[in-house]
Amino acid sequence: MRIAMIGQKRTGSREGGIEVVVTELATRMAALGHEVTCYDRSGTDVNGEPTPIEPYEYEGVRVVPVRTVNIKGLAALTSAYAATRVAVKDRPDVIHYHAEGPCNALALASHAGIRTVATIHGLDWRRAKWGGIASRVIKRGERVAVKNADALIVLSRSVQDYFQNTYGRGARFIPNGVDVAKRVPAELITERWGLSEGSYLLYLGRIVPEKRPELLLEAFRQLDTDKRLVIAGGSSDTTGFYEEVRALAARDPRVIMAGFVEGRTLEELYSNAYLYVLPSDVEGMPMSLLEAMAHGCCCVTSDIPECTDVIENAGITFRNGDAGDLCRALRLLLSDYARATRLGDLARVRIESECDWDSVVCRTLSLYVWRPD
Repeated sequence: MRIAMIGQKRTGSREGGIEVVVTELATRMAALGHEVTCYDRSGTDVNGEPTPIEPYEYEGVRVVPVRTVNIKGLAALTSAYAATRVAVKDRPDVIHYHAEGPCNALALASHAGIRTVATIHGLDWRRAKWGGIASRVIKRGERVAVKNADALIVLSRSVQDYFQNTYGRGARFIPNGVDVAKRVPAELITERWGLSEGSYLLYLGRIVPEKRPELLLEAFRQLDTDKRLVIAGGSSDTTGFYEEVRALAARDPRVIMAGFVEGRTLEELYSNAYLYVLPSDVEGMPMSLLEAMAHGCCCVTSDIPECTDVIENAGITFRNGDAGDLCRALRLLLSDYARATRLGDLARVRIESECDWDSVVCRTLSLYVWRPD
């Protein structure tokens, strides 16, 4: 089967959960013998480094960078339209769109007679970083997907209910996958930041308003602990907010702003954290939460359905937006090592039983095939 992927920034990168998901799907489908092309954005990566402008191959996947207007609110939209125009000429059997903004271009593929599948990674128009116009454009992409996509995929039951209740449109629930990880000792993080096993709390994600890192900083300041707090992640169309978070972090010498991390450093941060914290207001199915659980981290999240559906009884939640309740949850776990360890073990077991990538790929491929109505 000839498969196209549209909506990701850069295949093979870890700039966001979408990039992780697309990379896993694309490489695993290619390994099964499918011909997969990912139409990526062009421009610069999260570190400001220029990215390829010519097609290349990544682990058996053809990657085609497309023209992108790298301005906040325009990058996803312009690259999606450019990618769709190129993909329609290539005539794949199916085009798989990722995220609501890029779905604005989906109707072009549908009208060209190409089967389309859309994964809704979250209700992106709710995200705080987008202004009124951008939110309306994203919401339009949602409606385009509802009207034109041959199949919709959602990552949480709550979003599945949203599409049914709002549009009367069914969507297939296919959660993200993750591989159970082998824990690694602290080496690079010791050399760079003086961190050791169990000596820090970890936030890992994009530094954007809807993920609420400033709420975590507020809660952490209230704790009487010698543990550090590591804030790891880069900005995403949110340079001003990133600087605000840096300024808040600078007020507490226990806080480390690690920036964007990947590779061995990322593995060490997951493997040696005392606990992982995700205080988000809005999520789809957070890959960083799945990865933390796969490493056996004790996890603390806001009580939004997209997080509680993932951790169930294998973590602790706090009232969304409530710094005092987050502080209470952190204090509870900091004072009870046995409970934190037990919850980390439960999280790992849950990942082993519920989040298998091979199953995700198989279920996704089943939606790529034409069926009579």
